[in-house]
Amino acid sequence: MVTLETAEKALKSVYLGVVANQLNVGVNPFYTMIKQTSSDVWGKEIIKLVPYGVNGGVGAGTETGSLPAAAPNNYERFKLELKNLYGTIELSDKAIRASQSSAGAFVNLLDAEMEGLLQASKFNLGRMLYGDGSGVIATATTNGSANNIFVVDSVKRLVEGMVIDGYDDDGAAVSAVTGVRITSIDRGSKTVTVSGSGCAITTGKTVTFTVQGSKDNEITGLGAIFSDNDIYGVSRTGKKYLQALTEPRVGALDTEKMQLAIDTIDEYTGSVTDIILCSYDSRRAYLDACALQRTNVDYMNLDGGFKALSFNGIPVVADRFIDDGEMYFLNSKDFKLHQLCDWRWLEGDNGKIIRQNAGSATYTATLVKYADLICDRPMAQFKYSGVTS
Repeated sequence: MVTLETAEKALKSVYLGVVANQLNVGVNPFYTMIKQTSSDVWGKEIIKLVPYGVNGGVGAGTETGSLPAAAPNNYERFKLELKNLYGTIELSDKAIRASQSSAGAFVNLLDAEMEGLLQASKFNLGRMLYGDGSGVIATATTNGSANNIFVVDSVKRLVEGMVIDGYDDDGAAVSAVTGVRITSIDRGSKTVTVSGSGCAITTGKTVTFTVQGSKDNEITGLGAIFSDNDIYGVSRTGKKYLQALTEPRVGALDTEKMQLAIDTIDEYTGSVTDIILCSYDSRRAYLDACALQRTNVDYMNLDGGFKALSFNGIPVVADRFIDDGEMYFLNSKDFKLHQLCDWRWLEGDNGKIIRQNAGSATYTATLVKYADLICDRPMAQFKYSGVTS
């Protein structure tokens, strides 16, 4: 007979390995290429000494002259708190009891819940990869036809079913938009409908949306690397080696401009670009450029079952979370996902992973991972903006 103990064993021995593998290699091609490591993790923090420049103790001289003076490596001390990444499934007592007499029905129940958790986790991990850690997924300055309908700046990072919080211009939570769920999205008009009564946005004010409880708690992604703000606890003032390379007004894309970005990275840093990430319209611009220049379009098969276009042997990958007109030229070897451990089930004092919700005939189990992303060489990464066909 199926019991909670049966579910415990299944979640620990069967589902955990499959889900952890899918979340590590199935999010997107770039995430799959990033090395995951427990090095440089000290307690709840990542503390990492990163070298920049070259050792200065090198020189040429005469046969009897003085040897070069020692000038050791220069280091920057990066420091980040590990981010807490969670994913929760819920099973009702009624559903469990209804499937007690059928192992197949119970497996279907767990499969459906785990598949939903996996898809939601992939979506949010992929989204965080391009964020700056703030958790902002959209902003709105006006309502639609009702106070629970918002006209947002972008729907790229939104999906139906997502539970979100809203914040005003001062960063204070908007009580009417705290823990509400997205019920509908009109992607053409960029309008989002949420559960509850919503709120009326005052003219001239802005409501900023995040995933529930995620404000300033997300992974330090590409948005932080390509910003002008301080990074990894270090001021960027006067430190060009901590500034990623950018070109904001690219215009019509051609293969020469793409090669220029790769050559600039190589010339400035000696780094080798091994992946190009872009928006869907930028990928179309690349295809247009190939057609205009009568260049064959090659394809590549990547780890994780992904397929991509190829530019001189470098995969060109379009991602739904990249803003229109953007194209990233990256060296994945400069990125590390530092983690305390891989995905694990959150256990109670008694070692149980399935817990009853207080005052409810439902049970929950939560996946957890403590990690954050660090780029050792921001200057070896390049971003184009304003790409057009």
